[in-house]
Amino acid sequence: MRSYPRNSPESAARIVSMVLLADCHVSRDEMDALKRHNIPHRLNLSHPHFMLVTQQLCDDLHTHAEMSWQGAQAVPTANWHAMLDEVSDAGLRLILLDLCATLVESDHHIDPGEQTLVHSMADHWYLPRPVWRHRARQMPVVGHAVD
Repeated sequence: MRSYPRNSPESAARIVSMVLLADCHVSRDEMDALKRHNIPHRLNLSHPHFMLVTQQLCDDLHTHAEMSWQGAQAVPTANWHAMLDEVSDAGLRLILLDLCATLVESDHHIDPGEQTLVHSMADHWYLPRPVWRHRARQMPVVGHAVD
């Protein structure tokens, strides 16, 4: 994975992009929220530059993946922590956690992979986990009938 300068707009944008891609699907609601909350601008990037960082992340994930993208759980914890460690500014960490939680909830449900990723951000940075307005979808247990 490529690295970015510490606390750079690109290092912050990559974290947001990772959360957008966490459930293998970027919904229209998430893209609308990205624009509505002016997230690229809040990270000091233009929308095209933010999308370039997202594309670079996809390229890196594709290059380093042993199989097709199956969500954030496919990224080794050490790689995710290395991305998080590129942001050391406490204020920027708080902003990123809030922006990511906003994006996750924008489609009115929380995928377990998204929730895990955002919780791991908070835990890694020793910040409180966000309080969700929506409930995470339950993952079906393999081998058991789902009602």
